[in-house]
Amino acid sequence: MSQSWRNLLFAHWPVPAVEVQRRLPAGLEADTFEGQAWVAVVPFEMRRVRPRGLPFAFDFLELNVRTYVKPGGVYFWSLDASSRLAVWGAQTFFHLPYKDARMRCVERAGWVEYESARADARFRARYRPVARDFHADSLVTWLTERYCLYTANRRGVLYRGDIRHVRWPLEVAEAEFEENSMAEACGIQLPATPPLLHYSREIEVVIWPLRKLGSA
Repeated sequence: MSQSWRNLLFAHWPVPAVEVQRRLPAGLEADTFEGQAWVAVVPFEMRRVRPRGLPFAFDFLELNVRTYVKPGGVYFWSLDASSRLAVWGAQTFFHLPYKDARMRCVERAGWVEYESARADARFRARYRPVARDFHADSLVTWLTERYCLYTANRRGVLYRGDIRHVRWPLEVAEAEFEENSMAEACGIQLPATPPLLHYSREIEVVIWPLRKLGSA
């Protein structure tokens, strides 16, 4: 599957590793940077999503809550999407916890204004890049340069999916959050400290089919 991720914000908060670990499926281990686990809320636009073998592509909005697991991967607690087709396809073929949501994204006066709402979680924020000459440090590289995802089906069977793209074209960002209960809806309490914020205008991505890692 090929796709483009556009107007993406990484909003990262430090969370105790024990809190992350207790909310992971059996068989996955929380990854840490200098003993610290991290949780991210990531809003963006999915553009030109094209499953292999199909003659069409489609666009939708996505907002995910993610953390990091060993070895070198991403784990998603939730993924909001504005497309019911995308929700069905991701749940059916990728065993990912996609959720149907009412979503909106507009660019206005240099800001990206983003909203998502479902029964148990809401997100409303605006964000923009503020430093174009940005060079990622070791923490930012550790957080963002991840090239696989892990998930589990309803029986607890683990899967891995590989992801390929160029190195993230990141910029330092600023954001204003009006509502953000996304992580709380997943059982994660974010700290009151300001998040680590980074923006990416657009990146092209290729995703391979899942591979089963084990059985429940």
